[in-house]
Amino acid sequence: MTNPSPAEQVECIPTREGVLRAAGKIAAILPPTPLLPLEVDGATVWCKAECLQPIGAFKIRGAWHRLTELSSEQRARGVVAVSSGNHAQGVAWAARRLGIHATIVMPTDAPAAKLDNTRALGAEVVLYDRPGGEDRDAITRALCDMLGATLVHPFGDPWVIEGQGSVAIEIAGQMEHWASGAPTRIVVPCGGGGLTSGVALACPEAQVVPVEPEGWDDVRLSLESGEIVPVPPSAPATACDALQTPRTFPVNFAVMQARGLHGVSVSEAEVRAAQCLAFEKLRLVVEPGGAAALATVLAGKTPADGRTAVVLSGGNVDPAAFAAIVAKPSRD
Repeated sequence: MTNPSPAEQVECIPTREGVLRAAGKIAAILPPTPLLPLEVDGATVWCKAECLQPIGAFKIRGAWHRLTELSSEQRARGVVAVSSGNHAQGVAWAARRLGIHATIVMPTDAPAAKLDNTRALGAEVVLYDRPGGEDRDAITRALCDMLGATLVHPFGDPWVIEGQGSVAIEIAGQMEHWASGAPTRIVVPCGGGGLTSGVALACPEAQVVPVEPEGWDDVRLSLESGEIVPVPPSAPATACDALQTPRTFPVNFAVMQARGLHGVSVSEAEVRAAQCLAFEKLRLVVEPGGAAALATVLAGKTPADGRTAVVLSGGNVDPAAFAAIVAKPSRD
């Protein structure tokens, strides 16, 4: 029997109640990540340091919520995931803790740090040629069929969406204490829309802004056109490997469209500037994709009003690449 993709079959619909349940599960095993104030043009921006998670990214949230929902039979058959690295590490971390075998499909051009860390967490890595145009979802479905394993998609999965939304539950609680009120705006890096749709469910009163790298802004274009638009084959190279997804899925798009979200894109130079500022002012190592939300605020493309939060979604970057960025900030 063919294992369907999340686009073809959704076993449940993600809900805010599910996000709250996921937040409770996450709080039971992990401390909240810091929410750090940063002054930008006279306004305080609240930076959620998900780069400080045990696997260096927010993806641990969705992976834990998804894998803990598996039946004993599903756990025995293992899981298969597809990822450029952060979701890979989240699934590997959760699988090792739960005693589940994990197979992760990863691109050959993924950062070495992400490949090494995923293997170190005990997952089996299967490589595919992203630059050569290999279909990662087809490879993943074939593995699921062969192994009888459960697919844990990085964004097109209702439980993963709910788990990612738990970050906004933490943000809201922290801002009630430190910012004298819940967030009015939450700005998030966006690949396939798992984090964006989870945050949109978690905080229905806040404006949620998905941010993508230029040329990979399919979510922005999809929301503008009212239908899912894929990334074109001519998409430019980007350092934001974590945000290189070919298209969003219906389960994510339905949530984002229902909330009336509008996306923003950022340039490579704007991303590098955000990485540098996060390092200089917050003493944080943030990977390119993880800095996209901060980049749009620094570039003036998204306003800050004192109760705006940005998610610094990951910090898994090769040391040499990061050293080159902070040693010579981009001025172009």
